[in-house]
Amino acid sequence: MTTKLMNPLLGILFLGLSLSGSAQLAATPPMGWNSWNHFASKVTDADVRTAADALVASGMRDAGYIYVNIDDTWEGERDSQGMIHSNAKFPDMKALADYVHSKGLKLGIYSSPGPKTCAGYEGSYGHEDQDAQTYASWGIDYLKYDNCSFRNIIKEQAGDDVAKAKELQQAAFKKMYLAITKTGRPIVYSYCQYGRYAVWNWAAQDGGNLWRTTTDIKDTWDRMSVIGFQQAGLERFAGPGHWNDPDMLEVGNGGMTRDEYQVHFSLWAMLSAPLIAGNDLGKMTDETKAILMNRDVIAVDQDSLGNQAKRVWTEGPLEIWIKHLAHGKVVLAFFNRGESEMLVNASTPVLRDFWNRQFKNLWTKGELNLGSKTKIDVLSHGVVMLRQE
Repeated sequence: MTTKLMNPLLGILFLGLSLSGSAQLAATPPMGWNSWNHFASKVTDADVRTAADALVASGMRDAGYIYVNIDDTWEGERDSQGMIHSNAKFPDMKALADYVHSKGLKLGIYSSPGPKTCAGYEGSYGHEDQDAQTYASWGIDYLKYDNCSFRNIIKEQAGDDVAKAKELQQAAFKKMYLAITKTGRPIVYSYCQYGRYAVWNWAAQDGGNLWRTTTDIKDTWDRMSVIGFQQAGLERFAGPGHWNDPDMLEVGNGGMTRDEYQVHFSLWAMLSAPLIAGNDLGKMTDETKAILMNRDVIAVDQDSLGNQAKRVWTEGPLEIWIKHLAHGKVVLAFFNRGESEMLVNASTPVLRDFWNRQFKNLWTKGELNLGSKTKIDVLSHGVVMLRQE
């Protein structure tokens, strides 16, 4: 059998530990919903409450989606003491947090290490301790920290000095981590700086529970597949408490086919990526629900071992990825990035260790005994995902 890769971060004190020391934050990849992909700058308190209600009513909460994350444009002005206040769209953030918590969910919020957020609202620059304390007092459980205007500060202070730029970037994100730590409240900390300066090399040691590895996703096959498949090679940086993040899910937003959304969801699960839905939860089709709440695929993402899949074989547009699960089991994912249906022959040497073993197809629910003569039919822009039984 293929030997499981050792994670070089093992043995390091994971900074994703709960501040109480009793539980690990983000022990499995965070699951939930974020407002940006669908609502963007129009999001309101009412939208967030509706999303929380829909997570419960749809069954998504019970499937593991517990974070309700407000993205940009909630921010108001600072008062004379420098304390941040929410704007008119969010009249009482503490009351909103209480409502979300009453549903058995957790509330997330958004800010930036720069003076302004991406949408031009108030950032946390120079107010990190104040903002962290405010978030804690509101009952916030998750912070997405988006680089945006801090890039201008880096440019002004570092110019073309890449080493200096990295130092400034690293210090800015660590500063907010230390501010969160001071509050005593466990808050999942999401780095959003688009993979700059090889963030996967240093984010975990500076308190990041997850870090974006790419620029923004779009609801298209081309963009989704590019950023998803380019995660190959980053598997050694992922593990319990710290995860590579190829951005939010676009499942259900209408820009891809069912097969393409299945590839999207399967690939993110194989990658042990955060599963943060970005669709309109109140208007989901049965097809969208079936993808987002495929418990077998979710279980692959949430496996306690925290092993990110490795790409082990490519041939033209065909790829095979292997993910090792707890208890010695594996998942095999066969992806077809091409424009026509194709067959993968199980006789390929990378599959030899799995011959004569029983597998379950996680999308069709059928059973398969994998043998040397087995041919696996993979649709164009499709996936076959097999879990060892």
